[in-house]
Amino acid sequence: MRFGKIDYLNLAPFDVFIKKYPIQNSFKLFINKHKSYPSKLNKEFLFKKIDAGFISSIAGIKSKKTKSGIISYGEVWSVIAIKNDSKFDYQSASSNALSIILKINGEVLIGDRALKYKLNNHKTNKDYIDLGLEWYRKHKLPFVFGLLCCNKYEKLYNNISKSFNNKNIKIPYYILQEYSNKSKIEKNDIKNYLKHIHYKISNKSKISLFRFYRAARLKNIKLPSRF
Repeated sequence: MRFGKIDYLNLAPFDVFIKKYPIQNSFKLFINKHKSYPSKLNKEFLFKKIDAGFISSIAGIKSKKTKSGIISYGEVWSVIAIKNDSKFDYQSASSNALSIILKINGEVLIGDRALKYKLNNHKTNKDYIDLGLEWYRKHKLPFVFGLLCCNKYEKLYNNISKSFNNKNIKIPYYILQEYSNKSKIEKNDIKNYLKHIHYKISNKSKISLFRFYRAARLKNIKLPSRF
């Protein structure tokens, strides 16, 4: 069972959850070694080098989806467009597409790098646009940045998703400290950031995904694919 995970702080609660989940040790060993950024995991998933993982929502358009994702209801903090020359983030897929759909020009930045940029600049000069907030302003809906999808073992991953969604995950202090040391982001900032991230795919999330996919088709945005 090959699971690929986005190596960003937004999945810290899932990290804590899966360590305690009753599953084969080989699964946990693989996930600990196989972490990367979204666009790379998209390719590995589409080429079936991994069986499942949190992948970009735009890459999961035709995939088997669970009821878990990476979702914001307004500000997300970690997906921004810096008011600069237009430039896509090579680590992204959904966020680049979202910037096109929202007609936002700027340098797209995602993940922990975007979070650090936001934290370092929000008190002095807000020279960026939060893409999660812009989507919410336009549609009054959450935005689904990532989806837990699978190529195999559908029942297993649906069970993992259901259990994860029903848990109230608290990150132990020592693990939070580890995240802080690795990311160079203060523990309180990590905790405040995670308040903006949600994981359960709700009916509103499904409506939002439908609108996002429709807009991507209308804009003729190329979807991630094997070829």
